[in-house]
Amino acid sequence: MWQLFTGSLLLSVIHASIPNHWLPIIAIGKAEKWTVRETLTATAIAGFAHILSTVIIGTIVGFIGWQLSSSYDGITHYVAPAILILLGVVYIGIDIMKSGHSHDHSHINQNVLQSRSKWAIILSLSLAMFLSPCAELEIYFFQAGTLGWAGIFIVSLVYMICTVTFMMILVYLGTLGVSRLNWSFLEHHNRLVTGGVLFILGIVAFFVEY
Repeated sequence: MWQLFTGSLLLSVIHASIPNHWLPIIAIGKAEKWTVRETLTATAIAGFAHILSTVIIGTIVGFIGWQLSSSYDGITHYVAPAILILLGVVYIGIDIMKSGHSHDHSHINQNVLQSRSKWAIILSLSLAMFLSPCAELEIYFFQAGTLGWAGIFIVSLVYMICTVTFMMILVYLGTLGVSRLNWSFLEHHNRLVTGGVLFILGIVAFFVEY
């Protein structure tokens, strides 16, 4: 359980740190002259919608992992970790092949600014985020499913709390002008970082006895 908790925590922090999850909200908040409280409210609602769709799909993936692990012992100790390693390598490979090419993976449709109503903008942000679940996070639900509903619940809870909280922290720092770090590497190489974490988690899972 501690391994599962740690892995989901790492993935949550990396996921929330991707600039296209929070920088557009800061830009919209400044353009609309929102207060810090209004911007954070928009972040919380949009972030929750984003994680909600990820958790819904992830729960299905986790349920499949649970059912398979109850029938085949090898799922827990070999197949689930192998999937993490394989997908980690795939993400790293995709990042390397796309290296040097500019690309935009923003979950937030900039057309939302066409609506001037604050709540219309927030609802548009939330819908855009809900319709863009993160496959990188859903993958880990298969590993969680090998521990049954308890594992699925832990990953879902950690994803929900940590991702939304960290998004709000980054938005808060950004609105105050504190966060001036160069996020371009994570923006363009988030698959490399996520793939590396998945690869490491898969390797660790091979040597951990549940």
